[in-house]
Amino acid sequence: MIDYHLHLWSHDDSSVGYRLDQVAQYCEEAATHGVNELALTEHLYRFVEMRATVGDFWTRWNHEPTAALMAEYFDFHARNSLEEYVAFAQRAKSEGLPVKVGLEVDFYRDQMGDVAALLAQYPFDVLIGSVHWLNTWQFDDVDNEVQMNEWRTRDVDESWAQYTRALEELADARCVDVLAHPDVIKVANHVATDPAPLWERMADAAARADVSVECSSSGWFKPVGEQYPADGFLDRLVARGVTFTTASDAHRAERVGARAADLAGLLEARGVHELAAYEQRRRVMVPLRSAP
Repeated sequence: MIDYHLHLWSHDDSSVGYRLDQVAQYCEEAATHGVNELALTEHLYRFVEMRATVGDFWTRWNHEPTAALMAEYFDFHARNSLEEYVAFAQRAKSEGLPVKVGLEVDFYRDQMGDVAALLAQYPFDVLIGSVHWLNTWQFDDVDNEVQMNEWRTRDVDESWAQYTRALEELADARCVDVLAHPDVIKVANHVATDPAPLWERMADAAARADVSVECSSSGWFKPVGEQYPADGFLDRLVARGVTFTTASDAHRAERVGARAADLAGLLEARGVHELAAYEQRRRVMVPLRSAP
């Protein structure tokens, strides 16, 4: 199996050194779960090159109660060099560790063309795309009381609709290879009255852009207690012939490859027996499970 969603830093780190022994530990833990290939996919928001590209985008929504939090978030996180990160990931790969040079590309409304131009300068194997905020609301920051309080004042159905539009824009920009945790909007266990039409739209967007979709165990560890994508959403993706990666969205070694066998079972039950692997952003299909 493969795990195409690994971070070198935890959420509360702003900048730390890169260590080959850390990546080796990730690989060793993954192997215990039958995972034989990892993609290092740190968040784009960590890097100064990103901030220079998209600017202080939150100022467009200064009226929102979460705008100041977004500014603080980027002041804390956007301190690192993308050049150094890519060089390190390339070194880990050249040392023989079973990793891919990747990045998690966060969604920036109306700015994905500029983001794509930045990323084209680097030799990535795979880019995964994700939506973690709507304007300045970080709807999936379940540990932040202010962000979670927004769920009490916002309309859940409209929030899902906004997320769907953002995911469609991200897919249509064709600047990523994989859509990460494509229904993460459900993370705090606030679900649309009828998610089916929105699942249809998100599945259509993935098929239209010919991107793979991540089947991730991380939702099982969140308040929603359900894998990404939900069963009904997963069925729609399979029906459209969308390809898949598997992922644990791990920020720490002990979670790498978590419940990989359960993810494999979800896909196999739907007739999926191959996963999408990537090299220099070219997709190659590989067996879902490694030979014993």
